[in-house]
Amino acid sequence: METKQTLPPVERHPWRPYVPPCPRVLMLGTFPPKRERWAMDFYYPNRINDMWRIMALVFLGDRDALWLSASKRFDLDAIKRLLDDKGIALWDTAMAVRRLKDNASDKFLDIVETIDLEAMLDVHPTIGAVVTAGEKATAVVAALAGASVQPTGGVNHCVLGSHRFRHYRMPSSSRAYPLALEKKAAAYAQMFASLGLEIDRKSLTLRP
Repeated sequence: METKQTLPPVERHPWRPYVPPCPRVLMLGTFPPKRERWAMDFYYPNRINDMWRIMALVFLGDRDALWLSASKRFDLDAIKRLLDDKGIALWDTAMAVRRLKDNASDKFLDIVETIDLEAMLDVHPTIGAVVTAGEKATAVVAALAGASVQPTGGVNHCVLGSHRFRHYRMPSSSRAYPLALEKKAAAYAQMFASLGLEIDRKSLTLRP
């Protein structure tokens, strides 16, 4: 007689969206890693995830500008100041998941509940661009907007309800993604510059 397989428990998203006063860009990951991997209680909390090093290179010209080396953690106050200054909001595409493996890999995340992106845009209509990194987060936004899944570096012009926005698929900030940090930063710099955000101009020509 076959035994019934027990599904992993459903895990709810731990944070509310981070939204500056006048958001222009919404960056969406998939779901946070397990709590023991957090270096701070905020988005992209893993010490070995390079999102905040990418953002530091793009906007501040120094990969470690948002890192506190003495305490080996990210500078959350400086991160929030940067996001507020640039009008960058943060959220994730999954509100509830099951971890099919004991890790944060998108490949083994079963999304139980997605975000209500249209409601987010209703509340914050100044958002004109949505940015995802990774296939799963990109696929969620594409499905919500009835659009195709773009390759990395691609952009869709989407309509969702009464909202029009550009959807960019960018390189993953995970170190498992096989691209040098400087090349990732150059790709993000080009994208942010195309949206009219002020960047460190050297970041457009970064090489490994």
